[in-house]
Amino acid sequence: MYLCTIFCEKVLNRLQILNYRNIREASLDFSDKLNCFIGLNGQGKTNLLDAIYLLSFTKSAFSSTDSQNITHGQEMAMVQGTYGEEVFTCGLKRGVKKSFRRGKKDYKRLIDHIGLIPLVLVCPQDNQLVEEGSEERRRFMDAVISQQDKRYLEYLTRYNAILKQRNALLKQLSENENAQTTRDDLLAVFDMQLLEPAQYIYEARTAFIDAFMPIFQEVYAAVSGGNEQVKLRYISQLQNRNLENAFRTTRQRDMILGWTSQGVHKDELEMLITDGDTDYPLKRVGSQGQQKTYIIAMKLAQALYLSDKQQPILLLDDIFDKLDSERVERIVQLVRSERFGQIFITDTDRQHLTAILQPDDSAKIFHVSDGCISS
Repeated sequence: MYLCTIFCEKVLNRLQILNYRNIREASLDFSDKLNCFIGLNGQGKTNLLDAIYLLSFTKSAFSSTDSQNITHGQEMAMVQGTYGEEVFTCGLKRGVKKSFRRGKKDYKRLIDHIGLIPLVLVCPQDNQLVEEGSEERRRFMDAVISQQDKRYLEYLTRYNAILKQRNALLKQLSENENAQTTRDDLLAVFDMQLLEPAQYIYEARTAFIDAFMPIFQEVYAAVSGGNEQVKLRYISQLQNRNLENAFRTTRQRDMILGWTSQGVHKDELEMLITDGDTDYPLKRVGSQGQQKTYIIAMKLAQALYLSDKQQPILLLDDIFDKLDSERVERIVQLVRSERFGQIFITDTDRQHLTAILQPDDSAKIFHVSDGCISS
């Protein structure tokens, strides 16, 4: 059993919000275990969880443009969280770079904050892990590893920056064949710069999947009732080729294509259901309920995996749709156990939350309506 009973030091005690999405103003005190938010769809429950997510990752989970998170008609927004004795504040202002502060000191680099307040979000948009391309599944791996490994995040950032430069040059060369020979030397420089971060990323992803797989399989069995077997398979070009040679042999083709065809940015994470000795792609054979169970199990396993160093905050946003009553009951039993730390959960159905809250007098219930939150 992958049991962790040491609770994360970074429990969110108080949250203050000003003009974040449809939440004009809120000041909330939380239980260090269970916090439940009830309300109809579109009232602001997800926006509240997104404000908590912002304090862990310095960005929204749902919008890549900071100004879109400011309440319509307002010029600025603020989200502040108190975790024990520490206060973290994110300020957003139209036309100005966002600020992120630990105590009274601004971060020089937002990347330095990642992993300090580990967090896992489970939400309806997670179905993109199954439905969309490999980028979504690489993003899943990156999000987990980056919260535990600062060096990984540094290498990933460096790799992506160099890759962007290489692709920009390749695009120019694809449009100007006469320049291809003269710029071959610059491509070789980019290739050498990519090797070290690519190797580290590959090795870290390999180690992560090896450690993560048994946790994921255990959680899936607990949620599904042991009716199905599942696997994750990490696939990388680096498993069977030398990247330096691969860059060299595909350089001419890349100049014609206008993009980089080799590297860890092409990695894949296969999501599989096993029947006997045969593995089948989840996307092709899994029912809606199986796909949702698979994704929820991956996210809950992510929380347990991160607990090895520091127990993460768990955000559960409207997760019970498309699941049968038995699977809902198993999820409820699992998340309210000592294996998980502080939880924030939203639902439109009070029945689900009542089942979660029943044995826990310390839990807090909040009602959300048109951006207003009351306890």
